[in-house]
Amino acid sequence: MKPTDSELEILHVLWANGPSTVRQVHEKLSQSRDIGYTTALKLMQIMYEKGLLSREEDSRSHTYTAIVSQEDTQRNLVDRFVETAFRGSASKLVMQVLGQHKASRAELDEIKNLLNDLNRDAGRSDESE
Repeated sequence: MKPTDSELEILHVLWANGPSTVRQVHEKLSQSRDIGYTTALKLMQIMYEKGLLSREEDSRSHTYTAIVSQEDTQRNLVDRFVETAFRGSASKLVMQVLGQHKASRAELDEIKNLLNDLNRDAGRSDESE
């Protein structure tokens, strides 16, 4: 399931801070944008109903936890983006990003290492066929 932009903001807070009450999530979100407490509450209730969050209820407050992992969510969002914006071409996505974004030496080294790892893995799968 693809979270909305607002839901994704809430997920980021929960991924970074772990299980949190609506008040705690609202406080974090309020640092970067104007959002009302009731809006945060309603969004988190919807996310609970959609199966994105779990909820522990005690006498005075509810504690919410992200059910979906950050890695799975990012993977699903990227897969969908590549399919819709680049017709399934990961190389077109990478070329667009690198052409528009000034990558640091460390980022370029990280990309090179990832490509080397992918090449090694592809070589192993070719050998096993």
